[in-house]
Amino acid sequence: MRRAEQREQTRHALVRESRRLFATHGYGAVGLAQIVAAAGVTKGALYHHFASKADVFRAVLELVQQEVAEQVVTAAEAQHDAWARLTAGCRAFLTASTAPQVQRIMLVDGPAVLGWAEWRALDEAASAHHLAEALADLITDGTIAAQPVTPLAHLLSGAMNEAALWLATTTSPQALEQTCAALTRLLEGLRAR
Repeated sequence: MRRAEQREQTRHALVRESRRLFATHGYGAVGLAQIVAAAGVTKGALYHHFASKADVFRAVLELVQQEVAEQVVTAAEAQHDAWARLTAGCRAFLTASTAPQVQRIMLVDGPAVLGWAEWRALDEAASAHHLAEALADLITDGTIAAQPVTPLAHLLSGAMNEAALWLATTTSPQALEQTCAALTRLLEGLRAR
């Protein structure tokens, strides 16, 4: 039991310190030597848990995406009806995406390091199913006109990811507020009349 705990502590330290370094300096500027020094372990310990720096980054990205998904779910579940859950979850995603470390790891380095297809698969595993479920509920209750959920979920996810990427590059202090207002108008267009 003690060995398993020690392995888990080592892995946790590697992911924690890698996350800090990647968020601060970016993936390209961080070397394995920096990661192991910050975590206080050897390169052998790193290679016991991860095959490469990209593998460490994948673990960090999965953690960041999971945290963003939890924020979205928390915001959505605080609402009492399906429409409010959808809009609150979408706003929570955009708000969470404005955190500098989330922007750097999830939006800038994520697709660049892992490639679009793998980044998208991780995004889908972390949160896209929540969006699809919310849309399916709204279609079932008649709030949104009957239509295939999958393409609608991909369209909205793509729009929000693109908005989050834009938020990562803009310096406008009103950017988040303006983006959320535009998103609200976009979502309102989905409502059945």
